[in-house]
Amino acid sequence: MAICHLPAKEAAMLYDRYEKDQLLFNMNFKEAVGDKAAYRGELVVIEGEIGDAQGRRNAPKAVLKQGVSLAAGDKLVFLSGSLDQLDLLEPLLAKYGPDFTEGTRAILFVVNVAKQVLFDFNGASVELIPLQDGMTWNELADLIGYEKEDFKGQTASQKVVTLVDGLNSRKPKLDKLTLAEVMGLATDAKREARGAV
Repeated sequence: MAICHLPAKEAAMLYDRYEKDQLLFNMNFKEAVGDKAAYRGELVVIEGEIGDAQGRRNAPKAVLKQGVSLAAGDKLVFLSGSLDQLDLLEPLLAKYGPDFTEGTRAILFVVNVAKQVLFDFNGASVELIPLQDGMTWNELADLIGYEKEDFKGQTASQKVVTLVDGLNSRKPKLDKLTLAEVMGLATDAKREARGAV
């Protein structure tokens, strides 16, 4: 997909809108990189209740954890992160799917999906990978065999571009399912607890 070159202000347009709509949560960073913009942090899937007269919301009820994404203008180029439950997939797609294009790739780690699957949504290729424990960034780098040296000397946003470029050349050989079929793949798996037992 050819992406036109955009000035920094326009490159970050999508995340500016998300921020205005209070969809960015626990933000690590949001910054323009060339003609795109990168974001690492959580994305709100289900908003919290309105908490005060100014319209500020309470903490979200559900988020896409450890999010890694890349945007160009008002469209998502890449989206990844971790969902605690498969039933959060549809609300996630309802909220962010309109910003997908045919060139968008999404790789979502889902705690309770039975197997690795692929499906199309709004022209985008969406891959789900079962994962009870692990860090999104590390898992994505592992998918293409990238090590710390592959990101040496790069800014945080440049690292996202490097990772996404690598992932775009990856072609998983999986059967494509429909969204309805995917939603039937929930298991009883829970995220592995950390800390003292």
